[in-house]
Amino acid sequence: MHLRPVQFVDTPVGLEDGSVARLAGGMQWFAAYEVREGTSRRIVPVARFAEELGGSPRARALHVAFTSPRAPWVMGPRTLRFDQPQVAAILNVTPDSFSDGGKHIGDPAAAVDSGMAMAAMGAAVIDLGGESTRPGAATVWEGDEIARTAPVIERLAKGGALVSIDTRKAAVMEAALVAGAGIVNDVAALLWDDRALEVVAKAGCPVILMHSPDPDKGGHGRVGYADVLTDVFGWLEARIAAVEAAGVPRSRIMVDPGIGFGKSLADNLALINGLAIFHGLGCPIMLGASRKRMIGALSNEAPVDARLGGSLALAIKGAEAGVQLIRVHDVAETVQALHVWRGLRDRALIG
Repeated sequence: MHLRPVQFVDTPVGLEDGSVARLAGGMQWFAAYEVREGTSRRIVPVARFAEELGGSPRARALHVAFTSPRAPWVMGPRTLRFDQPQVAAILNVTPDSFSDGGKHIGDPAAAVDSGMAMAAMGAAVIDLGGESTRPGAATVWEGDEIARTAPVIERLAKGGALVSIDTRKAAVMEAALVAGAGIVNDVAALLWDDRALEVVAKAGCPVILMHSPDPDKGGHGRVGYADVLTDVFGWLEARIAAVEAAGVPRSRIMVDPGIGFGKSLADNLALINGLAIFHGLGCPIMLGASRKRMIGALSNEAPVDARLGGSLALAIKGAEAGVQLIRVHDVAETVQALHVWRGLRDRALIG
């Protein structure tokens, strides 16, 4: 059984009689679940949850996950809250990333300036990567990746920025955490490097686990999904259980459905439209769809540098689904869009 919140409402009218529920302690409220059991689909109003689904331990556990607030991540003097959508800024120090490759390679000072500028624009996290994860990208030796990222992290952290290290390699994670990074963001969900899970568990740091259908090969192998929403949910559910068993609390885990990694356009669209299902994992959600190929596919093959409109549309779609962290290239524009969205939600909530 899987549940997906549906019938989002502008105001929590009816809260007193239990006809709506708050999604993950955020700014969205919903009035019903879509219940998926095999190939069957039905809608169950929140008000009738106890009568129709209360006898199922699985449904009860999912309901608790959907309606429980997400605890903030406290990392020394820095705190990342999850009661409203926030922005993670993409900062690459690579020669070949699909959007900004080569922009900061070999120039740590310029990378630091760019990262601090994005923090000043309103980014809650600076997500720093030293190896491209685009299809066909060459694997970078861990020593080179450390040399690219560690000096930038150290300066950003000293400047007060919260940094996540975007890497698959345990040695890079270790060096980044020593340099001052607060979060590990792994597109292979700690499966590419045999030591990665041990490093994160020992450090006690938060981790972002991305769905990857073939983490050993970079995550871009195409697989066939019976139902991409429930298949990705099940993969992440199993991965969270394994990471928890290794000593990482669920409260320190974030999930990412992996838009563009081993998925067709139809798969990506289904994931975007069904994002709210992933709140059932009981973790904050990150959405990384900025400037991705699906935008070009839907807009006359617009090149990477002409995908701002599509990126903003996906960011707002994520906010409407209760996504807590939106990973983007265009920080100022996305922060502004989310500020307007939050203003509209605040006004709706106060009537």
